[in-house]
Amino acid sequence: MEENQPKTGKYALNYGLILGAVSVIFAFMLYTADMHYQGGIAVMLISLVITLAAVVIAMLQFRKANNGYMTFAQGLKIGVGVSLVGGIIGIIFNQLMANVIDPEMMNKAMEFQRNQLMETTSLTPEQIDAQMEMGKKFSTPTMQIVFGLIFSLFIGFVFSLIPALALKRQENLN
Repeated sequence: MEENQPKTGKYALNYGLILGAVSVIFAFMLYTADMHYQGGIAVMLISLVITLAAVVIAMLQFRKANNGYMTFAQGLKIGVGVSLVGGIIGIIFNQLMANVIDPEMMNKAMEFQRNQLMETTSLTPEQIDAQMEMGKKFSTPTMQIVFGLIFSLFIGFVFSLIPALALKRQENLN
């Protein structure tokens, strides 16, 4: 059976591509509703649920193809791989969105954030301006890519821990 064992990389890639496609569709839906620069808790939660679903489905499909067996390490590899591939696709689409589709996206996001801070905090306009300037330093394309990759790996790892533990089943070697 060892030579017929499915490869974790294949499942990570396939379901990572599916995650990336669904994420791009979701981002495009936000764009058509002119909500792509707003973010917020609801958008973050939906994105996280989509990621978790892709990770769990990939693990379940791997285990099914592997005669009902999956080690914790295999589950972790699949989860992190799915999240990384999906994250790379999301980062590429986000860069395309910010630089080609809607070059004003970052300005819209900064203005939206400024208005949110004015409405919900007691910060002075000078403090808000200082905070916005600090935010600009972290919104360069390079920083977005680096933080996006780190975030994808972190989320993939965290979202893989419990499902990998819950779904692991090893063969009895007796």
